[in-house]
Amino acid sequence: MNQVNEQVVQVGGLNFHLVPSKKFKTLNFVVKFKGKLDRSTITKRALLPYLLQQGTNRYPSRSKLQQKLDDLYGAVLSIDGTKKGNSHIITFRLEIPNQRFLENESKLIESTIELLNEVITNPNVSENSFDSAIVDREKETLKQKISSILDDKMSYANMRLIDEMCENEVYKTHVHGYVDDLPKLDEKNLFAYYQSMLSDDSVDLYVLGDFEEEEMKNTVKNIMKKEFTSNKSIESTADEKKKDVEKNTVTEKQELQQAKLHIGYRTNCTYSDELYAGLQVFNGMFGGFPNSKLFINVREKNSLAYYASSRLESHKGLLFVFSGIAPKDFKQAKEIMDEQMTAMKNGDFIEDEISSTKELIINQLLETLDHPQGIIEMLYQQVVANHSLTPDMLIAKIQNVKKQDILDVANGIQEDTTYLLTTNGEG
Repeated sequence: MNQVNEQVVQVGGLNFHLVPSKKFKTLNFVVKFKGKLDRSTITKRALLPYLLQQGTNRYPSRSKLQQKLDDLYGAVLSIDGTKKGNSHIITFRLEIPNQRFLENESKLIESTIELLNEVITNPNVSENSFDSAIVDREKETLKQKISSILDDKMSYANMRLIDEMCENEVYKTHVHGYVDDLPKLDEKNLFAYYQSMLSDDSVDLYVLGDFEEEEMKNTVKNIMKKEFTSNKSIESTADEKKKDVEKNTVTEKQELQQAKLHIGYRTNCTYSDELYAGLQVFNGMFGGFPNSKLFINVREKNSLAYYASSRLESHKGLLFVFSGIAPKDFKQAKEIMDEQMTAMKNGDFIEDEISSTKELIINQLLETLDHPQGIIEMLYQQVVANHSLTPDMLIAKIQNVKKQDILDVANGIQEDTTYLLTTNGEG
């Protein structure tokens, strides 16, 4: 097994994660800003990645910024936002070739960190404002992104399931923001919010690749001089576990050929819980893989679904089932899905199923560890959960999952909301 070594030090108020590895021919720099998932600020946070990729003070257009990236041997920059539990994360990624493979390039790391620092702390701003033309253009881009979700019926159904299931919870907040907010956003209030984000968000910097650790620490310390915050606490999701859940069914009708049947469950188990590895194995057996109960019984045996699978939201402790069905098959498909959950709760599975699922999960994790960004994302899960569970520890825990662990997980799972998006002609 490829062990992941991580050293965490404090630099300028941020958590600096050094992840040395000789496995890759690239160096990966990732900065993560973690703030509260909040309906009042989400559209600003969703828009910021679009704005920040359009240029900096020193490179004030997309083309000039791209030219600088090209000068750094084709460095790749990306910025995006996502939600994990009750946190909203904005991620800056910058990947370069390792200078060890380049002749006469001793300054590449320094130049890269300078550019990363420039992108984050010195955006294209004049008189405390972003460029108004760029703001207007990127607002339109975000508007189109939000509207496109309506056309992707699987994404739309999942969004609506969460709307209904988490109606009075922070997690309901749409990660791409809301079209209704866009008219209120301008170049001044967006920049003011960005400044508050730089001050208030919890910030983690990851560097992964083949580098000299002391030299990297000193370079980062000398260049990234802004004082950040490293440990601002976010409202926990652990206290949202629900003991009494009322089942709810929501039906929505549109003009479509294929109905979407999505189901949300409360697992009452999150990333930081002792049974988390058991939850991973449960999900794999229930709907996570092509050998799972949902896939075999709903799709293969009964031909009731074009697809049927499940996935976890590990920091919120939610389990989602996704399926595409013929509108007329709703009752029968739901009945067979319910039977699979009952079978899991009753222990209707054998040791071979447990072993093969554990093997699939571990192979999936090892595959993730074959990619620099995958390693960083796995390491960052610990920051979001404020819980130490290294990739090696997680793999070892999954190897040790017993049937009773799976049963304990299964019997803590409660069905919450069934959401059916169906055609106008069917009930």
